[in-house]
Amino acid sequence: MLRQMRDLIDRVQAPEDQARLAGVGVSSPGPLDSERGIVLGIPTLPGWEGFPLRDALAAELGLPVVVENDGIAAAFGEWRHGAGQGLRHLVYVTVSTGLGGGVVIDGRLMHGRWGMAGHVGHFRMAAAGPRCSCGATGCFESLAAGTALGARARAAAKSHPASALGRLSPSVEIGPRQVLEGARAGDMLCLELLREEAAYLGAGFTALVHLFSPELLVMGGGVSNAFDLLIEGIEAVMRRDALPPFRSVPVVRASLGENSGLVGAASLAVARMLGEET
Repeated sequence: MLRQMRDLIDRVQAPEDQARLAGVGVSSPGPLDSERGIVLGIPTLPGWEGFPLRDALAAELGLPVVVENDGIAAAFGEWRHGAGQGLRHLVYVTVSTGLGGGVVIDGRLMHGRWGMAGHVGHFRMAAAGPRCSCGATGCFESLAAGTALGARARAAAKSHPASALGRLSPSVEIGPRQVLEGARAGDMLCLELLREEAAYLGAGFTALVHLFSPELLVMGGGVSNAFDLLIEGIEAVMRRDALPPFRSVPVVRASLGENSGLVGAASLAVARMLGEET
């Protein structure tokens, strides 16, 4: 993996540019100790436990390296350069294969012990439920991540073989993309799957605004491609379940799209090299 990183850097940078490369920011899945740049254990990427990613990459490149959890990096990217510019209180949630995020409170990026704050996908929403990648059951991630939506879609395709998903399933691995395409085509089963997804997201987002009292909640990740079809349901749940002072917190789509984490990691690298408070 380190060789691949080096090869990619060499591919996009001409030799005469090497002297101008000041440092590297890495956006990585977690949990990881971002203070020391050590991977602690990534449920979806086994084999990295204890790997000193920051120091190994710095030695490979001969440059300073910042390693940050991908959710926290994306929160920083959206705060400094995206949907959250100018705010002091922000929650970012990425809904993709997993479900993670980051938090800005009082104008500062929340890091916590070992820099591991913001694992918003792993509070439990139900005593029983699907098993999560972390090993527990009923986590927000296990109910609302793209993986969970895909699992429900495959079960629905099996139960409704005459539906658009049912007709696709023998030849295609059904996932969120197929649900979104079907919903945009008006398929009722796909629309119902997205209504269920919106209900889970609304419940989780309600808990997060209660916990952190943000000015804005930003949603990113692959599932946010369906944001226009999800937002009405998400807001309905939040208006119903949130305490009155929290019901006005807006939910928006990440303006940096898939690049939130990359922009955030690069920005963190620059900020730390300049000694800025983040």
